[in-house]
Amino acid sequence: MAQPAHRKPTRRDFLKVAAGAGAAAGITGAPWVVRDVHAQQKPKVIVFARESSYVKNFDEHFQKVLMPAYEKEKGVKIEYQIQAAGGSAVPQLVSMVENKSGADLAWVQQEWLYRDALVDVSDIAEEVGKQQGGWYDEIKSLSVDKGKWKSVPKGNIGQLMVYRKDWFEEAGIKKFPDTWEEFLEAGIKLKAKGHPFGMSMGHGFADNYSWMYPLLWSHGVTVMDKDGKKVALDSSETEKVIEYVKRLYKEACIEDCIGWLDPGNNKAFLTSQISCTNNAYSIMVSAKRDLPEMGKVIDHGLNPAGPKGRFHSLVPVTHGVFAYSKDVQGAKDLLRWLMNPKQYRPWIASGDMYFAPYLHGFDKVPEWDIEPRVKPFQKVLETGKLTSWPAPANRQHGEVINRWAVIDMSTKSLTGTPTKTAIADAVQQLKTIYG
Repeated sequence: MAQPAHRKPTRRDFLKVAAGAGAAAGITGAPWVVRDVHAQQKPKVIVFARESSYVKNFDEHFQKVLMPAYEKEKGVKIEYQIQAAGGSAVPQLVSMVENKSGADLAWVQQEWLYRDALVDVSDIAEEVGKQQGGWYDEIKSLSVDKGKWKSVPKGNIGQLMVYRKDWFEEAGIKKFPDTWEEFLEAGIKLKAKGHPFGMSMGHGFADNYSWMYPLLWSHGVTVMDKDGKKVALDSSETEKVIEYVKRLYKEACIEDCIGWLDPGNNKAFLTSQISCTNNAYSIMVSAKRDLPEMGKVIDHGLNPAGPKGRFHSLVPVTHGVFAYSKDVQGAKDLLRWLMNPKQYRPWIASGDMYFAPYLHGFDKVPEWDIEPRVKPFQKVLETGKLTSWPAPANRQHGEVINRWAVIDMSTKSLTGTPTKTAIADAVQQLKTIYG
């Protein structure tokens, strides 16, 4: 629920939103126990909080190769706490920051929510950049704050159109659609054959934004202006986009995609309910492992282009060291070691480039050629934008994301709210958030 228009949201308000986001993501019990690991002065311990990925080999390389190697080399004990994938770790990270207790180092998403609680890691980030070809400019707008690197980017979870090539060909579609209009036409054909699209429209943390924001951008629509001061969503082009989404949902999509969390489209695709969705490489990873026949017929396509071009949404994962840590230097030492090419490159390779590095040194590495169907994910870095674009990625933007302001604008229109009213509601919510 949006805050009253007469006051700005408070920090307490945000924490309630973050907690609600965690519930929406399916958090139960206490998956991340917040505790002060430094209360007992025993052998040196660094606590590393991180999400699980959808790629088993990547996680196993971290747990079974990297961390044991560091412990042996440095004589340091690494405790790591793992949260389920899908953005659900955000409330736990916020809780740790508020309590100033918990992990020393974390793999973080939505960094803008707790940037002030992270220490300056410019020395590490600049060293990594020099070692590995330099950083992509777009990621700097996230990790660099007031001239200082507050995190070291680990990689981008690429989001592309994932589709059943065999079903597309059966419908007479030999090439993945290049434009949004062609995409709709293809979806109508596939649904008529019992193979609808499944475009996530629920309260998830990536799979909804990863196509909805690029759709808006490709039609010249942004949420805020470049300074983050003025709401830019209220336009005739936004109305056109919403009308397009209504047609896409009604004529091309499976009905329940309107309520999906991030795992929803994975499950629907892997159970042959849908022919296309927007997702990371994880669907093909799962299919190749568990459903090899399906794994053979999955492919990836770039997001369709609109009148203003082709766009993709970045889903960045970064590493940050918390200022409350009683061993900031120890946490930084671990981060520096982890991002060294000797450790970092094999780690990235172990996940078949699921996490695409924001480093130009990886632009032409042979790892991209091992699985040709993964190669398109490299293009996401070239055309990708942060969801705040062109506005700064800050706490207000974080609240927009966690209140699903833009997503709900679309879903309201799908359930009977007039398009103009749905847009007006979103605009008012944005004005309340940004003050």
